[in-house]
Amino acid sequence: MSSPDEILRGLDAEQRQAATALHGPVCILAGAGTGKTRAITHRIAYGVACGVYDPQRTLALTFTARAAAEMRTRLRDLGAHGVQARTFHAAALRQLRYFWPHAVGGSMPNVMENKVRLLTQVAQRMRMSVDRAALRDLASEIEWAKVSLHAPEAYAEAAAERDMPSGWTPVTVARLYAGYEELKTAQQAIDFEDVLLILVAILESEERIAATVREQYRVFVVDEYQDVSPLQHRLLDLWLGGRDDLCVVGDASQTIYSFTGATSDFLTGFRERYPDATQVKLVRDYRSSPQVVEAANRLLADRTRAGARDRSLPAWPEPLQLVSQRESGPQVVFAECDDDEAEAGWVAEQAKRLIDEGVPASEIAVLFRTNGQSEAFETALTTAGIGYLLRGGERFFSRAEVRDGILQLRAAARAAQDLTGADVIQRVKDVLSSLGYTDEPPAGSGAHRERWESLRALVHLAEQLADTRGAEFTLTELVAELDERAEHQHAPAVQGVTLASLHSAKGLEWDAVFLVGLSEGLMPISFADTPAEVDEERRLLYVGITRARKHLCLTWTLSRGGGRSTRRPSRFLSAIDSTLGGNRKAAAASASAAPARRRRSAAPATCRTCGEVLDTGAERKIGRCIDCPATYDEAVLDTLKDWRTAKAKQMRKPPFVVFTDATLVAIAETMPRSAAELLRISGVGRIKLESYGEEVIELLHGTDVA
Repeated sequence: MSSPDEILRGLDAEQRQAATALHGPVCILAGAGTGKTRAITHRIAYGVACGVYDPQRTLALTFTARAAAEMRTRLRDLGAHGVQARTFHAAALRQLRYFWPHAVGGSMPNVMENKVRLLTQVAQRMRMSVDRAALRDLASEIEWAKVSLHAPEAYAEAAAERDMPSGWTPVTVARLYAGYEELKTAQQAIDFEDVLLILVAILESEERIAATVREQYRVFVVDEYQDVSPLQHRLLDLWLGGRDDLCVVGDASQTIYSFTGATSDFLTGFRERYPDATQVKLVRDYRSSPQVVEAANRLLADRTRAGARDRSLPAWPEPLQLVSQRESGPQVVFAECDDDEAEAGWVAEQAKRLIDEGVPASEIAVLFRTNGQSEAFETALTTAGIGYLLRGGERFFSRAEVRDGILQLRAAARAAQDLTGADVIQRVKDVLSSLGYTDEPPAGSGAHRERWESLRALVHLAEQLADTRGAEFTLTELVAELDERAEHQHAPAVQGVTLASLHSAKGLEWDAVFLVGLSEGLMPISFADTPAEVDEERRLLYVGITRARKHLCLTWTLSRGGGRSTRRPSRFLSAIDSTLGGNRKAAAASASAAPARRRRSAAPATCRTCGEVLDTGAERKIGRCIDCPATYDEAVLDTLKDWRTAKAKQMRKPPFVVFTDATLVAIAETMPRSAAELLRISGVGRIKLESYGEEVIELLHGTDVA
């Protein structure tokens, strides 16, 4: 265990103030990149080292399994063993399983993974035709209702002003909600919200059980407090039982999950509830350069000024004014592109330049508002020979090579218990080499490269742990760390450019961030109709900006597919740079971020027949002017269209979802003979290659494939 003085060493004045405020209530307002996790883990460790906290009676709560796992790792490294760091749901589920036999009796029901199966049955019973997308929306709406403490009979009134899934009425959704609850009870199942609701009911009705829980946990720390829901807060109050040994950490400017029932009201009203609370503000930003921090500050300050001018706007808490502690970096880059394809190409070009300059691919991210925007960037990065990781895809610990690697490392740990330090790293490399790991990455992209990236992530984690834990680090410790991470889905970093939605990027950071698709209708999103919803979109962009450490590029397009230029840059851009946004003429900086700005888009594509510059997305996709003679065999194109029609019918989807006409023409013109050649065609992303690639190539060439 580190000494108290050692634990405080290296903290700045505000972090030290937070770490030494050991008695609640305490409210830490922590801006992005200000070291909030460092502050609260050192606070817990300092309390344990001073003998003020019993680690077995201390509970740290957060919102993602990844964040909880990171907190546990940091606490272990500080010597604070035994402290529980869990998500609200994990902590509640653990307690519910323990107390169920005493409070309810019998075996606890299974917790359902999702609601769609039961909702399908309910809709069928009500003779309603609902597709899978609508069912997912309904599931989300029921989750909102339950965490907001609205029972089925109260839902219609509570949701009167909400946008309903698929345009349904609140009354219809209320009927589905009630049917879902009845069927769930009949099938003796519970969902994730029930875990919290049932525990709340037990603690409210069973004083003996409530007293046992309050005796077990005396000190509470809640991270990301701006994201708590009314249900989570009721449970927290029951855990506290009227006590105030509570430390909360949050930032109202990072509230981006209101649609799920999260609210920053508990954070902004903390001092009102606890007038004597200690409040600490963390504003020293250790993550981002002054240029990135300035962009983030301007975005929020613009809304503060608007609120001062227009009192009818929703309340806007005074944002934290961040102060960068890093050296000066490059200017923020603004890039206007002709269409989505040109934007993706430009981003891939800049990512390659950064990689060539020494920025690791894993330190580059492309962030977008909706998941549907990813395909163009998948295609462009693949064409540029750059590997990528799509967040939300297959889980890291579910990959076959990762499972095999952990199994082999576990066997190696049993056979080499005397290995420590640097020898552990070499043994890890030797073990994983049988699965395809090499010190140098394989050429190109594709499945072989992805497999190597996964194995490299295991090696990199071993190197990180050896560096942190010193010469006594063992292979057994590595396997234990991997097992814990697998349990909580806390994946190590994988080499490759990250593609992610803005929501899924929360809590992450990279050296270089491309915020793409910053046009009206995407940022803010078109269905953000109210001032409060537009405010949430602003906060979402703020979260995206503050993910960047050094390089930040903001891009938008003039049209969707090379047609008329009908798009406008996001209104938020003018807050960052007064020459941008709204109806103003957009300017774009060069990749070198030179002071003089100039329009920048992807290099012009030319017709393979006449050499003229191609004007539209469709022309660029097929590689020639629409008026120039086709170079494909009509019979081949007819064959491709017949195949597409059959495939679409089989999938019960429109034909263009498989491939557009322009993509089929491009395939017929180029006649690709391999997966790599097919992947170079615009409109053929990695997902479509995996789904249709073999069939298309066999269709074109039979079994005679290069």
